[in-house]
Amino acid sequence: MAEGKKGFFGRLVEGLAKTRDNIVSGMDSIFNGFSAIDDDFYEEIEETLIMGDLGIQTTMSIVADLRAKVKEQHIKEPAECKAILMDSMKKQMDLGENAYEFENRKSVVLVIGVNGVGKTTSVGKLAGQLKDKGRKVILAAADTFRAAAVEQLTEWAHRAGVEIIAQQEGSDPAAVIYDAVAAAKSRNADVLICDTAGRLHNKKNLMEELKKINRIIDREYPDAYRETLVVLDGTTGQNALSQARQFMEVADITGIILTKLDGTAKGGIAVAIQSELGIPVKYIGIGETIDDLQKFDAEQFVNALFHSGA
Repeated sequence: MAEGKKGFFGRLVEGLAKTRDNIVSGMDSIFNGFSAIDDDFYEEIEETLIMGDLGIQTTMSIVADLRAKVKEQHIKEPAECKAILMDSMKKQMDLGENAYEFENRKSVVLVIGVNGVGKTTSVGKLAGQLKDKGRKVILAAADTFRAAAVEQLTEWAHRAGVEIIAQQEGSDPAAVIYDAVAAAKSRNADVLICDTAGRLHNKKNLMEELKKINRIIDREYPDAYRETLVVLDGTTGQNALSQARQFMEVADITGIILTKLDGTAKGGIAVAIQSELGIPVKYIGIGETIDDLQKFDAEQFVNALFHSGA
């Protein structure tokens, strides 16, 4: 296990290289370039964090925390601020202790996301990981309007070695969920993961569809623990944040899966999402294999961002 974690940390360090160049190299030149802690010093930090896609609110909160600690601890050396800044970023991303409760209970997980963010792939990877932990998993192919989505999810189900409930393309997503819930109950599944649509350009339809799906689950499987994850593409930075906001209007989002962090300079968005929306990033994706989707670890993420520790 430690080997796997170390491997993932190494890949995370590599994956965040662009973000690190964007944020941390700027930070290091601030910490090493200033001889005193003054307003210019704080302004430079603010600018670097905002440029790294942490967003204005999150940045202000982190810098306010830094100012308070500097005053409290009578810190005079700019270089000593690095560890405080890292701690403050970790604090912004605290998941809380029930983040993965759904793994240990009979649960239904809805996964939402617009086309192209890696939603179906994330569903498949999550199913594979839960199966490897000895959970009985069933997938529901309820993204019935996207061409080849059902086919793609079926492929992932085979790869992960889990069952899938599907109907033909274009069928009613709620009907798929109805069948899947019945199957999950009769086959005594631990986790039912539902791949659902995410057409934000037509929010009213999406809202109605999700309401219908939720009504079916509430009625047919009232005892199930509920988790609703939205998949966002890390390369889109602040756009991912506004997408998350829009999804919050149509669904009770409990967590974020942030994909494609291996190819972006905008990895700071992981901090912004949790800090500004109060919704935890629960998984991050840094590649194509099943193991490249991992539970989010704030400590590991910030260390990888600053390439400190291993």
